[in-house]
Amino acid sequence: MGLTKGNNKGGESNWISFSDIMTGLMVIFMFIAISYIVEVQKKQKERDVIFEEFKATKEQLYSELEKTFKDDFKEWQVELDKDLSIKFTNPEVLFESGQTSIRPYFSKILDEFLPRYFDILLQDKYQDKIAEIRIEGHTDVVPAYRYDMDPYIGNIILSQLRSAQVLKHFRNMTYYKNLNSSVEQRLQFWLTANGLSYGRTLDDNKELTVISGNPANNTYSRRVEFRIITTSERLVDKVIKELSK
Repeated sequence: MGLTKGNNKGGESNWISFSDIMTGLMVIFMFIAISYIVEVQKKQKERDVIFEEFKATKEQLYSELEKTFKDDFKEWQVELDKDLSIKFTNPEVLFESGQTSIRPYFSKILDEFLPRYFDILLQDKYQDKIAEIRIEGHTDVVPAYRYDMDPYIGNIILSQLRSAQVLKHFRNMTYYKNLNSSVEQRLQFWLTANGLSYGRTLDDNKELTVISGNPANNTYSRRVEFRIITTSERLVDKVIKELSK
């Protein structure tokens, strides 16, 4: 009887110890779960802030650009899109087929447009909101064999030269030369000249042919675009990558 009783006590003791272990593990798992939920909520809040900032910055920039250039854009036949791209598609200002020289009327427009454009972007409130300002050169589908026997690469070079010519025009302007060194340094960090060949041609309605499926309008496709990339867009890309993991 004594032996049996002793064994029962030992079993009861062992059972109590196992129960304590399970309780302890449950408490640990509960804290882990709570920590995970708090972290998820924190990241979600950060994402919400990023998206709100992204939206607000783009809306504010769009509003200022539209207000400043509304009448001029009608006269110049320039299009401002919600993505903050500005398309110069007026046939009178576009490049001649296969050429990189800025035509006189386009030069006159750039002289009026660029100082006011950069007066908006160089405001202190946008200093940490802008990641890049792209000057994009686009070509028609005519092969540019003088630059390369591969039609697409030839037009990459041609479109790159066109965007570089616009950037060079800006750097030679009195407005640019009067900028202080810190502002010039910021612009040199922001500004890029990009050649996009005929990868983004436009149709007769000035819509991207890759979307519309319509034939390219060579005249409209030979164009220059200014595009603002905000820092929020990079953060959005980062969030998307995190979500895809």
